[in-house]
Amino acid sequence: MGYRIVVAGATGNVGREMLNILEERQFPVDEIAVLASRRSQGTEVTFADKTLKIQDIEQFDFAGWDMALFAIGSDATKKYAPLAARANCVVIDNSSLYRYDPDVPLIVPECNAGDIHGYSKKNIIANPNCSTAQMVVALKPLHDRAKIKRVVVSTYQSVSGSGKDGMDELWEQTKAVYNPTKDVPPKTFTKEIAFNVIPHIDVFLDDGSTKEEWKMVAETKKILDTKIKVTATCVRVPVFVGHSESINIEFEEFLDEDEARDILRESPGIMVIDKREDGGYVTPKECVGDFATFISRVRQDSTLDNGLNLWCVSDNLRKGAALNAVQIAETLGREVLKKG
Repeated sequence: MGYRIVVAGATGNVGREMLNILEERQFPVDEIAVLASRRSQGTEVTFADKTLKIQDIEQFDFAGWDMALFAIGSDATKKYAPLAARANCVVIDNSSLYRYDPDVPLIVPECNAGDIHGYSKKNIIANPNCSTAQMVVALKPLHDRAKIKRVVVSTYQSVSGSGKDGMDELWEQTKAVYNPTKDVPPKTFTKEIAFNVIPHIDVFLDDGSTKEEWKMVAETKKILDTKIKVTATCVRVPVFVGHSESINIEFEEFLDEDEARDILRESPGIMVIDKREDGGYVTPKECVGDFATFISRVRQDSTLDNGLNLWCVSDNLRKGAALNAVQIAETLGREVLKKG
């Protein structure tokens, strides 16, 4: 016996990826409904060997459905998630709306699957920010071994983190570089993204950080440990898919780089590719379409008594969004609902 599943936002990048991953991982689906706004009603998407028609989320009745995977942004989630939750359909939300709500668990299954039982307070589970998700997968096994004190992270985030508009803008601006008569001014981003990097993701806060950077701090504390200190610089780069992170970690006790590498190799969701030779590391282009979070460049930080550096790469549309949501659904089914 399987589940009756809803995918809300099924016409977007993340929603389509959710459908792909549900199929790839053979999630036990008895019935599936695909939703979007009224303007997309009737649009067709595929799931397994089926062609599904998009339904209007405004008119949809969530009663009798087991889970709803939401990829519709905070504003729409604010309206529709409570409706689904009240109908006893558990919402797994990809937006930032509920991530910091103390009554809503924020889940990365490799890190804090046990927290999922807190879903019953609101019938909602939050999916973390894409940049946080891959980082905590790498941090968790190391934290279990040597207790992390502080993390300094610089991100190199692809334009797909801004959705289809961001990808289109990079594509059009890149073509315009070779066509001087064509001008493509920035709309999605604050400056031209083609052949450039922009140290600005989301809005600025009073302390000079951006909201994206604040998210990484707050979410890491909620998922892993409130005592971990985190400072982040988040940068948008001209890459279509795949987020990269340079992570510096300070531990409470010494952790040798070889032991750290071995720990990471044995940890769920991680693939270590770390050869000290040309090409002996993973780049964002190489991680696209893969489930794993890739770790490379593991090495001691000689400026700290107990420090390590590492390079972390993941497909942000997968582990950073759709894959993690499906993994949450799998965990919910296995640990709580127990139908599949």
